[in-house]
Amino acid sequence: MKTIKRLQKTIFIFLMAVILPIQSSAMVSDTVTNSKAISEESATRMINRLEEIKSMNRTDMTRETKRALRKEVKSIKKELANSGRGVYLSVGAIIIIVLLLILIL
Repeated sequence: MKTIKRLQKTIFIFLMAVILPIQSSAMVSDTVTNSKAISEESATRMINRLEEIKSMNRTDMTRETKRALRKEVKSIKKELANSGRGVYLSVGAIIIIVLLLILIL
């Protein structure tokens, strides 16, 4: 009887560790996708610009132009990261999935 209650408590704790991060990431991803939806065309333009900056010869540039390029690269990378693409799993979710697979199989 004690083992069943202990098992129930651990399952509850693991489920709470999974459900809370999923809900919070869902709320964040909704706001990000609504406010900053990037089209495929603009994303490819940004990636091409990053490649162009990477291939530039920066030895003869002034300090200000290098700084401006760094700021531009940071802003482009930030926009691409905030585009809402990708699936994120919390550590708790991964643990639960592994435990469920072990129990099922």
